[in-house]
Amino acid sequence: MNTCRTTRLIVLRHAKSAWPAGVPDLDRPLAGRGRRDAPAAGRWLRQRHCAPDAVICSPSLRTRETWDRVAAELTAPGTAATPPEVVVEPRVYAASAATLLQVVRAFPDRWRTVLLIGHQPGVQDLVLALAGGGEAVVRVRAKFPTSAVAVLTLPGGWAGLAPGGAVLTDFAVPRGRPRDQ
Repeated sequence: MNTCRTTRLIVLRHAKSAWPAGVPDLDRPLAGRGRRDAPAAGRWLRQRHCAPDAVICSPSLRTRETWDRVAAELTAPGTAATPPEVVVEPRVYAASAATLLQVVRAFPDRWRTVLLIGHQPGVQDLVLALAGGGEAVVRVRAKFPTSAVAVLTLPGGWAGLAPGGAVLTDFAVPRGRPRDQ
């Protein structure tokens, strides 16, 4: 269950993926770095006391594996987080910002914080379209790397969300440590 008091959209680009020969794009798994970085994104979210009510995830293997590792950190022993509702949404795969905005506008009002896990360039374009300005927007515009997390606060409900209608309150690129460190 969400511990945030405002409506928030958290946009997460999947963690670093592998490029195995002969594997279709939809079935590409996480690379070693991605398997280390995804839990760091989960810890980052947990430390900000902003667990999602729902997760909207692309059907790709790399996004689902990212979520599995993020979720393990959100529900780690000692946390009181209730597991969120998870929806694997085919429209998120390789989606444009316009398509992602349509998906977001259809969220039910009972969801106060939603984690959207998707792909470039759609996730970056969505954040830039929704956010008004500020230093964090400059950073998002420069680069939205794998495992990047953008937190947007919305003034109203999901259905009325429009370009420029949110405030980018945080942007981070959590990274895990290699095993030998």
